Amino acid sequence: MPESKTKPSAAITEDSYGPAAFRTEPKFTMTDPRFRIRPMQQVVSACTGAMITACFMTPLDVIKTRLQAQQSALLSNKCFLYCNGLMDHICPCGPTTPTPTSAFTKLAPASSTHFTGTIDAFVKISRAEGIGTLWSGLSPTLISALPSTIIYFVAYEQFKARFIDLHYKYVAPVQSSSYKKDIPMLVPMLAGVTARILAVTFVSPIELIRTKMQSQKMTNAEMLGSIRQVMQSQGVLGLWRGLPPTILRDVPFSGIYWTCYEYLKSSFHVVEPTFAFSFVAGAISGSVAASITTPFDVIKTHEQIEFGEKFIFADNPPKSVPTKSVADRLASIYRLNGLRGVFSGLGPRLFKVAPACAIMISTFEYSKAFFYHYNVDQHNQALLANNNASRSNAVAVHTTGGKD
Repeated sequence: MPESKTKPSAAITEDSYGPAAFRTEPKFTMTDPRFRIRPMQQVVSACTGAMITACFMTPLDVIKTRLQAQQSALLSNKCFLYCNGLMDHICPCGPTTPTPTSAFTKLAPASSTHFTGTIDAFVKISRAEGIGTLWSGLSPTLISALPSTIIYFVAYEQFKARFIDLHYKYVAPVQSSSYKKDIPMLVPMLAGVTARILAVTFVSPIELIRTKMQSQKMTNAEMLGSIRQVMQSQGVLGLWRGLPPTILRDVPFSGIYWTCYEYLKSSFHVVEPTFAFSFVAGAISGSVAASITTPFDVIKTHEQIEFGEKFIFADNPPKSVPTKSVADRLASIYRLNGLRGVFSGLGPRLFKVAPACAIMISTFEYSKAFFYHYNVDQHNQALLANNNASRSNAVAVHTTGGKD
């Protein structure tokens, strides 16, 4: 990996209004409180990253969904789970499932075309249906992924800044500026875990409603009636019925991912990562996190399929169903398929997660760098304006005193 040591922007000193005011301090970084990225700037950065990631990953999303839809040995004859780098899709399948009316109908339509692999599917879909079909699921992906991605990345940045301040204030106080120190690895882990829990908890009811609407044609009144039915049969917490399996996989992934990414930055002494460094580090961190959490991903897939069968694609969802513990479900998978079953889907998952993480984090970091330099420039301009005003006042006072 190439070492990235981009020099931070210089800040003008404010201790005088003479020539010394134009001295620069090159040691300030993006963690300096004066130049930290503002929450709205973080929102714009996360939004930009999510849109670019979705544009690049949606064709792969469409192809993989088509391939999975045509498989005969599915876990369920009602639905299947597809995960891309931004979000999960619970997609309907089978002749008894109501036809979706959203844009996801283009993801897995009824077709006699048989695909033998990713490249074959890409060629056949492009020739038969046009190249634009590969982006047919872009709109619902953006609608569903943007809120989650924005909450997640903005929350991570906010939690990381607060945890860094708390760490150097109470755990490891230093005499000099704490913002020049390396970030302790516990900080990105805690920030990543906390941010992911917040994001998935917030969007879980939205995902339930979205998936229900994708499963069948519904008016707004029918959608509200379906929500009331869920709340009457399972209570308010029924809207978060799919939360535990999501947390099971995403929270460990997030903690490992951010710890690995910040470790790479620290190891290569990166102050302000370049686009290339963020891309490579994001791909490596995503691959490591995806590999370690694959057993959780397998369990999540089984639980989400069960959830889709019994609650989303069922006409009369039960009030409650017996649940298996993580250990029991993992043991069951191991008895059936051995270690290969526990790590099943690792290759395809890496093929999806690594580029998605690379595109998302590199775009996010590039946008942050843009706003950081913008904040530094605004800070310098404000200091120059103050210095010029002070110098003018001093000259005016001196002139007045001379006349007296």
